[in-house]
Amino acid sequence: MASFTSPDTKKEEFRRYLERSGVIDALTKVLVGLYEEPEKPMNALDFVKMTLGAPTGVDVEALKAENDQLRDKNDQMTQKIVELTKKIESLTGAPAADS
Repeated sequence: MASFTSPDTKKEEFRRYLERSGVIDALTKVLVGLYEEPEKPMNALDFVKMTLGAPTGVDVEALKAENDQLRDKNDQMTQKIVELTKKIESLTGAPAADS
């Protein structure tokens, strides 16, 4: 017979996991900081993100696209170095020095 865990048991296990990993303490500190803030920020979620260290206003997709573009450029330049090294070797008759 299969063993079933009750929803309350799963919730309690999850709560203990959050407590062990320090999530509850971190969130409590952030929320207390927000509560004690004399001038409440217009966007509480941004305050929480900023306090926890998350970047705000970052376009992740644009960064991924730029990263892909730079990787392609790097691959092209690496290939060009290999080609030029071979050309130097063929012109001088000696192996080119590694950079």
